Amino acid sequence: MNSAHIRLEWFILVHYNHVTSVFPCTFASIAHLNHLKLNYHRFPFPPACLLLLLSCMFISVKHSNLRELLEMTCRLANTLKSYGVQKGERVAIYMPVSPMAVAAMLACARIGAVHTVVFAGFSSEALAGRIQDAQCKFVITCNQGVRGGRIFDLKSTVDKAVKSCPSVRHVFVAKRTNNSVPMGKLDISLDEVMVGQSPVCAPEPMDSEEMLFMLYTSGSTGKPKGIVHTQAGYLLYASLTHQYVFDYTPGDVFGCVADIGWITGHSYVVYGPLCNGATSVLFESTPVYPNPGRYWETVQRLRINQFYGAPTAIRLLLKDEENWVKKYDRSSLKTLASVGEPINHEAWEWFHNVVGDGRCPLVDTWWQTETGGVCIAPLPAEPGAEIRPAMAMRPFFGIQPALFGEKGQIITGNDVSGALCISQPWPGMARTIFGDHQRFVDAYFKPYQGQYFTGDGAYRTEDGYYQITGRMDDVINISGHRLGTAEIEDALDEHPDVPETAVIGIPHEIKGEGKTPDKSASCESISSVFFKVVKRLPKTRSGKIMRRILRKVAMQDTSNLGDVSTLDDPSVVTEIIEAHKRYRSHAAKK
Repeated sequence: MNSAHIRLEWFILVHYNHVTSVFPCTFASIAHLNHLKLNYHRFPFPPACLLLLLSCMFISVKHSNLRELLEMTCRLANTLKSYGVQKGERVAIYMPVSPMAVAAMLACARIGAVHTVVFAGFSSEALAGRIQDAQCKFVITCNQGVRGGRIFDLKSTVDKAVKSCPSVRHVFVAKRTNNSVPMGKLDISLDEVMVGQSPVCAPEPMDSEEMLFMLYTSGSTGKPKGIVHTQAGYLLYASLTHQYVFDYTPGDVFGCVADIGWITGHSYVVYGPLCNGATSVLFESTPVYPNPGRYWETVQRLRINQFYGAPTAIRLLLKDEENWVKKYDRSSLKTLASVGEPINHEAWEWFHNVVGDGRCPLVDTWWQTETGGVCIAPLPAEPGAEIRPAMAMRPFFGIQPALFGEKGQIITGNDVSGALCISQPWPGMARTIFGDHQRFVDAYFKPYQGQYFTGDGAYRTEDGYYQITGRMDDVINISGHRLGTAEIEDALDEHPDVPETAVIGIPHEIKGEGKTPDKSASCESISSVFFKVVKRLPKTRSGKIMRRILRKVAMQDTSNLGDVSTLDDPSVVTEIIEAHKRYRSHAAKK
C-alpha cells in the first residue's frame, strides 16, 4: 500500500444495445448510466418515494420521489453555477436533515464542486474553523432548525462564523420554518432564486479520483481533520456495503437515523441508498421526542425494513419500559444494525430480543470516517451463518484485516489480540487530509509500514472472527496485562443502575496504569479509589464518548483538551472537571 500517493483507477463494464465496452468510471458516467436506467420513458421508475422525511413534529411525514429530487437537485445546481460556484471549489453545508440538504449535497456533486457538510448544531467557532480550513467560498444553510420540539437558529450561527471567513462570497439560505431572519449583503434566499432555474442540469464530467466531498473529524491536536473522499471508489463501496451488509433488496425502506453531518449519514442515508434506488428515511427528531417510542412508531408508520442506529441511543432506550417498543408493529423489520462504537452485550440483547423479537439479524458494524463504509460486520454471510452478540465478526469483500504487536510484528493465528490494520487498499478508503497529506501519512501509514492503521485494537477469536476492543490509545496496561476498555465497560454496563460507563487508563507507579471508570449513573457513591460517578459523559452528537477528554481531566491536563467542537454539550466537560476537583480534594483529606 503506497501511502505517499494513493490513486486507484476504476472501470465500468457496460453492456448496452448488445455492445460491451470498458471505459474509465467518472461521476458523470455513473449519472448517465443511472439516467438511462431510470428514464421513465424507457424503463420502470424506482420506488415512488425515494426520500421519506420524518420531521420533528410527530405527525409530519414528507416524501420526495426521484423526479422531484432530481429537479430540486438540478435547480439548486444551476443556482450555484449562476452565482459562480465552479468545479473543484468547496461548499460548506450547514443544514438540518431534509430533502433540501440531500439536494445540496447532490447539487455540488453534479457540478463538480466539493461539499463539506458541518453538523447543524456545531458552534459558530467550529463552523468557522472548517470553512477556513477548507477555504470555502460558499455556504448553504437554513433560517432555522427543529429538533426535540425546539426551534434553533442556524442563520445567526452562520452570520457569526462568516465574519472571520473572508473567503466566503455568498450564503444561500433555505427556509425550514416560516420565521424570518435578518439577511445581509452576502445572503441569498435559496427558495426564491431556485424557482427561476431550469430543472435540467447536465452532470460535470469528473475523473474517478477527483474529490467528491470532505468531512471533518475531531483531532486530538485541537485541529479537525478534513478527510477527503473521491468519486468512483467511494460511490462503489457505499453502494455495495449498503446492499450486502444490510441485506437490502429492491423495494425495501431503509431507515438509518444518523444525521447527514456524519459519515454514516453520507454513506447510508444519502449515497449508498440512492445509488441502489432505495427509499431512504431522513430522521429529523431525537430517539425520545416526544416519547421513548419515537423510533418504533417510525418503523410502524413507514414500514421500515432495515433499522440502523447508535448503541448510545439503544442504551438510552432500554432503560424504559418495553411497552414503548412492543406497542408498535415492527413486523416489517428484516435487519437491525448498530454503528458508532462497539455495542455492549446488554444493549445487543435488548435490541435483538425486544426490538427484533429475536428474529432479525443484528449486525454490529465496524468502520470509520476514513474507510468510507462498513469494513467488518456479521453480514454478508451464508444463509443461517452464526452471528455472535456484540461482535463485528467478518471482513467485507476486499478487506484484509491484520493484527500487529507492540514491536510492529504481525500477529498470526487465532485467539490473539493486537493493533487492527488493513493490509490492502479498498475502494472507499480516504485519499488524504485536505491540505496536509503528510499528516495523513503520519497518522494512518507510518505506525505500521505498508498497512492502514485504524487506531483500534481487535481480538481474533479461535474461529477467526474479529472483536473490536476499543481505541488503541484506550488500551490499559496493568502489571503487563493489556485490557481493552470496551471489555471492561461491557461488564460495568451490566449493572442495572449504570446507564453508561467510560473507562480510561491513568499512570500508576507500580502497575503501570489503573482503570478509571467514569460512570454516568444515579446510583450511590462507589467506595473505590478508581471509580467516579458523574451525571453525564462527554459525547459527540453522533453518540461517541470522547474518552481522550476524560483522560486529560484525570491527568489534570485540562489546558489542552484538543478539539471539543463535536461535543453534543461542551458544558459537560466543565461539570466533570469540577467533579474531579471535588474528588481529589476529598481524597486528599483522607
